[in-house]
Amino acid sequence: MNTAEAKRVLETALICADHPMPLRELRVLFAEQLGADTLRALLDELTREWEGRGVELVALAGGWRFQSRPEMREFLDRLHPEKPPKYSRAALETLAIVAYRQPVTRGDIEDIRGVTVSSQIVKQLEDRGWIEAIGYREAPGRPALYATTPQFLDDLGLASLDQLPPLGGEPGAGPSFEALAEQASLLGDDQAALPLDADPPPDEPIAATDATA
Repeated sequence: MNTAEAKRVLETALICADHPMPLRELRVLFAEQLGADTLRALLDELTREWEGRGVELVALAGGWRFQSRPEMREFLDRLHPEKPPKYSRAALETLAIVAYRQPVTRGDIEDIRGVTVSSQIVKQLEDRGWIEAIGYREAPGRPALYATTPQFLDDLGLASLDQLPPLGGEPGAGPSFEALAEQASLLGDDQAALPLDADPPPDEPIAATDATA
């Protein structure tokens, strides 16, 4: 198989895939006969060949995929004019804190937000595949430590946490979701949203006597 044929196979598989494809899956296309370095070189060539088009080939945390360029969103949205469900501010703030301060416990999140964190919010983010418990802090009650997942990065169109947008505001300010909201792919119509009608009652301020985990 020559280079042109190999790139054709890769292109076809990536366009038809419903998820980012890591190198180990792409190697299966060629019965493991192509090494990782060769595949990366072919993918780099494909990336250059698709420059200037409305679709681009990108490397994400979960692998490689074709996706529309950000400037195409205005036009693609016309196919789905209905507004997608909005995210609750409590859920977005919780997600932002996990993203920028991970690993964190619920107690850490509550300290930053100044209000209690509903178990339902944490469950929503876990069910969406954006956060997960990666361990437990050696403290009374051994609270779970939460971090973001590769799915979170894929939905934002990022390859690593280093690519998260910088936080604005004053030095030392707590994380806000405004920086993450600039990543259009997270809030795109093709992403499932956390429905507001399933949100818990408004968060309550933490009492001074509360002992958070």
